[in-house]
Amino acid sequence: MKIFDIKLKEKYEFLGDEGRNPTLTCYLPYNLVEMGRADEMRPCMVVCPGGGYAYCSEREAEPIALKFLNWGFNVFVLNYSCAPHRYPVQLREVAATFEEIYKNANEWHCDTTKIGIIGFSAGGHLAANYSNAYNCGVVREVFPDSKKPSFSVLSYPVISANETNAHKGSFINLLGTYPEGDDVEKYSCDKLVSFDTPPTFIWHTTEDQVVPVQNSLVYATALADNNVPFSLRIYPYGVHGLSTVDYLTLDDDRLDVKTALAHQWLQDLKAWMDKTI
Repeated sequence: MKIFDIKLKEKYEFLGDEGRNPTLTCYLPYNLVEMGRADEMRPCMVVCPGGGYAYCSEREAEPIALKFLNWGFNVFVLNYSCAPHRYPVQLREVAATFEEIYKNANEWHCDTTKIGIIGFSAGGHLAANYSNAYNCGVVREVFPDSKKPSFSVLSYPVISANETNAHKGSFINLLGTYPEGDDVEKYSCDKLVSFDTPPTFIWHTTEDQVVPVQNSLVYATALADNNVPFSLRIYPYGVHGLSTVDYLTLDDDRLDVKTALAHQWLQDLKAWMDKTI
């Protein structure tokens, strides 16, 4: 397997403005020539870790990549810009990631018809935002042919900027101030959903007190209202930030018998992808 980093600011100079240094870590398994798979094209997953737009969580980066590698994916973990760097630089960095995959698809054995995006917490907001706004003005002015994800996976995502259920810190870090008036809808991903939104898998826990489960519920409702195929899994136990829900990413005091039930999200996602992508 090849593992290497791409400094996106070296490919797209404007992405390095004001000290930004977005980094894409690429995980590319070797094709098994002895099994006649030299020309096999693999599905791809772009990973957006959480961290409240303040940082990118390690627990939602390589451990997630390892799961998808085991399923035959090429994986691209985006360490995107966080506070004090503001919207829309994060959307543009995701667009740049898709550009790199498309440009190198033949060399990297990437099936460009099967490029998904997965995000956790604030990374879920980024993944949902890009899935709906990949062709918005602030993206298209720098990437005129920006690419749409084939599907998206949202893990305990920040979705709504409505004060009732919002994770306020994420929006303050993203924007520099909390959105008001029309901006509440502009940055609420459930308000961006349309018939063009890609198929989506969502999971959350009812015990999440950091990003309330209502975030996933309102997004699922918007998908249903727009006839977008989706699967929603709500598990009863577990605090925020469960990642893989095993000892790879959780300490003993957070991984009890009840919380372990949410580990099922990986199997549920795999079953959904097998029939969807």
